[in-house]
Amino acid sequence: MIRWGVLSTASIARNQLLPAMQDAQNGVVTAIASRDLERARKVADRFGAPHAFGSYDELLVSDTVDAVYIPLPTSQHVEWSLKAAQAGKHVLCEKPIALKADEIDALIAERDQSGKIISEAFMVSYHPQWAKVRELIESGAIGRLRHVSGMFTYFNTDPDNMRNRPELGGGGLPDIGVYPTVTARLSTGREPVKVRATVERDPRFGTDTYANVTADFGEFDLSFYCSTQMALRQEMLFHGEKGSIEITAPFNAGDYGHAFVTWHDQARDRSEIFRFAGVRQYRNMLEAFASAALNAEGELFSLENSKANQKFIDAVYRAGEHDGWEEI
Repeated sequence: MIRWGVLSTASIARNQLLPAMQDAQNGVVTAIASRDLERARKVADRFGAPHAFGSYDELLVSDTVDAVYIPLPTSQHVEWSLKAAQAGKHVLCEKPIALKADEIDALIAERDQSGKIISEAFMVSYHPQWAKVRELIESGAIGRLRHVSGMFTYFNTDPDNMRNRPELGGGGLPDIGVYPTVTARLSTGREPVKVRATVERDPRFGTDTYANVTADFGEFDLSFYCSTQMALRQEMLFHGEKGSIEITAPFNAGDYGHAFVTWHDQARDRSEIFRFAGVRQYRNMLEAFASAALNAEGELFSLENSKANQKFIDAVYRAGEHDGWEEI
């Protein structure tokens, strides 16, 4: 059993990761840390963790913890991932793991030197619906893939929310723009060559609140938009010469709708629906992580994959500053 410690009492930890840790077959929650000890104890009691700490450093030196989950503000991800690995802990860090692609080089170096796992918590990569999408594309079920489109939006204008605070790494692209990019890459096994984009910022916050992106993958194009100030919606569509694949709840299955993939076969004038009832992608991720840490088994979302995805996002920001294409 992997003994988990959690750095902070963030809502993503309380609402998603800690319940998943309780249900995982090969892990247990043992410690919660917060800069407010009373808050740490309250969350620890809620989730049955025997230890609570009033600082992150105290948790990292504790011999009751094997691995840490880091849901801190994005601007602190690299710092605390490095500290955790240097303290001898395996690391699962909330996405995005960095705000610039070159910041990930230090994490790769620490991983290689320490032998500790450092992985970005892209839960979507552990959901079987994406394996099905890749299988359909690779089998030629839709013929030659020509275009991928996507969207991910929600509405949030709370000035105190970290998503609207640039000093904490806020913004729509780091928070949700990373999902259309990573799922397009995972499903096709291809990397973008160049990108163009429109990026709008809210003058009150300074964070990007809308991005409209087109990326050239050589063999196909990806177009997507994301926004932190539009009505709630998410969707992905893979369009080929002979059919298409539609993912109804691509990123937050359960919250945005039921998880199912619809394959439209135009050649034979039929559709087939693949349903994924009861799948819990956060639990899948935690169990895969624990299996890798305990037995060196399975495949995790790698830091090299993280760097490739962040290079994409970095290029989107650069493209948003001028007209025309930006090389990736």
